[in-house]
Amino acid sequence: MPADLAVIGLGHLGLPLAQAAVAAGISTLGYRTGPEGGSLTPAELRRMLAGGFRPATNPAELGRVRTAVICAPTPRGADGAPDLGQVESAARALAARLRPHTTVILESPVHPGTTEAFLRPLLETGSGLRAGRDFHLAYSPSRVDPGNRDVTPAGTPKVIGGLTPACTESAAAFYGRLTDKVVRARGPREAETVQVLETNFRHVNIALVNEMAVLCHDLGVDLWDVIRCAETKPFGFQAFRPGPGVGGHGIAQDLGGPSGRPLRMVELARQVNNHMPQYVIQRAAALLNEHGKSARAARVLLLGVTYKADIADQQSSPAHEIAVRLMELGASVSYHDPHVPAWSVLGRPVPRADSLYEAAADADLTILLQQHRTYDLQGLSVKAQLLLDTRGATPTGAAHRL
Repeated sequence: MPADLAVIGLGHLGLPLAQAAVAAGISTLGYRTGPEGGSLTPAELRRMLAGGFRPATNPAELGRVRTAVICAPTPRGADGAPDLGQVESAARALAARLRPHTTVILESPVHPGTTEAFLRPLLETGSGLRAGRDFHLAYSPSRVDPGNRDVTPAGTPKVIGGLTPACTESAAAFYGRLTDKVVRARGPREAETVQVLETNFRHVNIALVNEMAVLCHDLGVDLWDVIRCAETKPFGFQAFRPGPGVGGHGIAQDLGGPSGRPLRMVELARQVNNHMPQYVIQRAAALLNEHGKSARAARVLLLGVTYKADIADQQSSPAHEIAVRLMELGASVSYHDPHVPAWSVLGRPVPRADSLYEAAADADLTILLQQHRTYDLQGLSVKAQLLLDTRGATPTGAAHRL
């Protein structure tokens, strides 16, 4: 049965796109490219199936769609660049079945030039068709904010950069069914660089505020009050908040290597953000010491081990490194997270606290790493012997803040 759309890659990028397409009345098939982190609740899957979503296991079905969007994950490789292995697998599977007049769009995070220099040859060689003449080819940076209920696909503008003007318009016609605003870039390289800029903007600004957190602690200044006041400025400022480290799938890109120029600011931001788990450990050890306890044999409860609030995704979560460092100090580590029923570190299961308040009262130190909505932070601050809040989510004076 033909479908309007094939979403190739059903991870953190592909599943939201498929959900938005089904909600817009677009018959959609989903094709996995490999192990992917996206997941649906049974209720979400039932709604999608009822709306016209169809999981596909046979790649032959990819040749029966009008539009194919590649959303394969591109984790950081050994050289620090995006690993394009799953994008290549997706392209080869699609190319062997590609029909004329199909619109192919890449949404995976990649370096500028990837659509033209990497994806295009794979599609053309595998299909015998020519991009820009026989089929349309474009890039659109994915804009997904997991767990954010205030952001909808319809209200999120989509940037499109096509190989030719006709490619851009074909991709724009597809995205126009999902969003209220389509923004046309000059070409694929510009659209790819939009993704790089947006991702690096986040990392650099988080690094700045993380450095401010360390500085303000040393100076005895309440950073959270500083941010509260600064964000009232109506121009030239956007509020970011510190934390125990940067997680998620959006990897900072410095564009170094033989074909790119390193971005020194991005590399410095990566170093600052990568240091934050160690800084959390320093603060934790200092707090325990101030209260006459040692990190060795201390009972430490970690709250929220996902990379973002109110989701189950643990991709690059700083909680893992923090747990490892605590264990290396000899601490006894347990955790609580309503979205993570089981958690392992260094190949060993970490004890999960069933009763949050009892666990916090029993622990020598409780560290809030992620502020899930279900956490009653006021009540938690009363029950916990010592509470280190790395997110600034607790009421003023209720906990030791990062």
